[in-house]
Amino acid sequence: MNQSAAKLMVVIEQAAVSGGYLIVQTDPGNSVQFQDRLYQTDSDGYLAIGIGRELAGQHELAVTDDIGQTESLDLWIDSRSFNIQRVSGLPKELVTPPKSFTDRIVREAQAVKRARAAGNELLFWREEQFIWPAQGRISGVYGSQRYYNDIPGSPHWGVDIASPTGSPVSAPAGGIVVLAEADLYFSGGTLVLDHGGGLSSSFLHLSKLLVEVGQVVAQGQMLAEIGASGRATGPHLDWRMNLHGERIDAVLWVDTPFPEGQLLR
Repeated sequence: MNQSAAKLMVVIEQAAVSGGYLIVQTDPGNSVQFQDRLYQTDSDGYLAIGIGRELAGQHELAVTDDIGQTESLDLWIDSRSFNIQRVSGLPKELVTPPKSFTDRIVREAQAVKRARAAGNELLFWREEQFIWPAQGRISGVYGSQRYYNDIPGSPHWGVDIASPTGSPVSAPAGGIVVLAEADLYFSGGTLVLDHGGGLSSSFLHLSKLLVEVGQVVAQGQMLAEIGASGRATGPHLDWRMNLHGERIDAVLWVDTPFPEGQLLR
């Protein structure tokens, strides 16, 4: 555990890289500012902050107490290189969804955004060490991006775990189910699990959902089955994490390495 200290604040854990995170402890009620955004801690003074894919270099983390005293801490965030691929000659309909689906896509994106912003007062995010939600072959990684006919696609925000349809998907940590949809346009069968502290996990392309909205689940509990629903080329789990609206790399929350020989080569 990497620790840095200021009088009012301690960074108790960090993956200080693009797509990473910081976990801060200060007095309850203090406000923390990072990247021109103000955050509030939980009732015990803990706060997790997401680091975006494009963020790197030196940045200031500041804390202000209830009498207006402010202190700051300079943090260095390491940059990462992401795999960029270019695919040419694709038919237009495979690059851009038909306009007839626009309303559906927007509506579904808004529903997912609302679910991730639920903000339940749960402590799973800082009381449990995250585990892998599935086993298989790592077939895709966070931050990679494709250009289709020279048009940039969205970066890939998750880690893909390829495994046969019907393979189990389990909770990487405890949480409450805030979204359970069987057929979204892009992601097919989709679950969002709120771990508390502004941190959520999303599970995409599922073939079967085994939990429902409002259900509290324990770490390791089976949530769903892997599939190839939505816009997927084969059965796999796409596991994503979102922290206070920032898309971060789920792999950085897991201490246990993936089984040898299973990593993407």
